[in-house]
Amino acid sequence: MQAPVEGLEKKLGYRFVNTDLLVRALTHRSCAAEGLAQGGGDNEQLEFLGDSILGFVVSEALVKLRPQAQEGQLSQWKSHLVSATHLHQCAVTIGLGEFLLLGRGEERNGGRGRKTLLANAFEAVIAAIHLDGGIDAACQFVGQHVLPALAEADGDLFETLNHKSVLQERTQALGMPVPRYATVGTSGPEHAKVFTVEARVGDHLIGRATGSSKKAASQQAAERLIQQLNAVEQGQA
Repeated sequence: MQAPVEGLEKKLGYRFVNTDLLVRALTHRSCAAEGLAQGGGDNEQLEFLGDSILGFVVSEALVKLRPQAQEGQLSQWKSHLVSATHLHQCAVTIGLGEFLLLGRGEERNGGRGRKTLLANAFEAVIAAIHLDGGIDAACQFVGQHVLPALAEADGDLFETLNHKSVLQERTQALGMPVPRYATVGTSGPEHAKVFTVEARVGDHLIGRATGSSKKAASQQAAERLIQQLNAVEQGQA
């Protein structure tokens, strides 16, 4: 196992003092369940810790980068950066899948390429780095592998955000129904129509917005649902 760990350390840009932490971060529960895990543990607790560390580091970076931004804007970009979709891409970029320790069944079912599995392992690696080298090491890793998406965004950092995509990522992460959109009204003359679009998540979260096109109205409706989700989460904190 030592050679693969060394190979991954080069891609991570971090060398572990305690390589057992990295091995555990790579160990899926299917491997542990089959008694194949070194040390017997899987990466689920590390994933839990890594999720919290990632959220803190990303939040701090966004506040520093955009000190004038509103809370809603910061929350939307944070949701994108910590989403399973983005973390999966980060994991693919460093080739994390080839280093995972999987059970035989998960291996046969293509676990090395599974989006959720890779995103979770990436969070576990963040936690392993934190436990091995401290928060500064974790911040450096996140800055190198997660935050570059901010610099790569076209145009204004926040204005280019696709609210519908962010809403879908948020609801997916929370285990909620897929957002639905419907045009519920039109008004105005043919050359200057105004559309009203309703966005729904389940039976209780509903947002409506109007715009000069269905696309613009649906983006605004999605943004209002994101604001509702933020309010719900704050109320539960």
